[in-house]
Amino acid sequence: MLAPAPSPVALDRLVKRYKAVTAVDGISFSIEAGSCTALLGGNGAGKTTTISTIMGLVEPTSGHVTVLGVAMPRGRHRVLHRMNFESPYVNMPMRLTVRQNLNVFGMLYGCDDVGGRIRALSEEFDMGEFLDRATGKLSAGQKTRVALAKSLINQPEILLLDEPTASLDPDTADWVRGRLEHYRRERGATVLLASHNMSEVERLCDRVIMLKRGRIEDDDTPSGLIARYGRTNLEEVFLDIARGTGEAREAAQ
Repeated sequence: MLAPAPSPVALDRLVKRYKAVTAVDGISFSIEAGSCTALLGGNGAGKTTTISTIMGLVEPTSGHVTVLGVAMPRGRHRVLHRMNFESPYVNMPMRLTVRQNLNVFGMLYGCDDVGGRIRALSEEFDMGEFLDRATGKLSAGQKTRVALAKSLINQPEILLLDEPTASLDPDTADWVRGRLEHYRRERGATVLLASHNMSEVERLCDRVIMLKRGRIEDDDTPSGLIARYGRTNLEEVFLDIARGTGEAREAAQ
């Protein structure tokens, strides 16, 4: 009998300390293949540190992180070409054109046909008009399209997203969510999303992991959390947990 495939992402008692500050305090979870999981919490809850550790950019103080069965960060060279990341807070080189940036990232991620991927993404995301324009001269909406194209250049099995629609107008944000939903369905990708937009989480995610002060405060489906806290939406649940003003109710009540 074949052994079951490893979880795409698994954390076991992960701890990360920065001198006297404990950013992540012993969290454990694994993510099901093809799922979309939200990692939520207020500022300083540990979301970005957790994602950075999964990417192999941060060395854990203790505990273990595995991605596609490979220990991170030691084995990151074996799996980074199967992952990607997107955040509006991480800028690409501004003087390079969009095409040049995508070409660099395509080569870094080991794409077989970088030019073909750029052409396909340019058509899919309607970037032809500004493909040869300096990235620093793009509008916010155009930069978002480029950032999303960069995150999909290698057709990743695991996609890590840190507030992908922050500061976007409602129309552009809806477009981004639609593209993410389409990609996940088409490729069977596993997505981990950190966001402060609760309606976005309710739309995209199968599961919500709530962090507070570096620890997991709750873990359930969006509808499960809403029901157990007796609220009408996920934003109210988030506020209850962040402020410590609500308690989960037994499902039978």
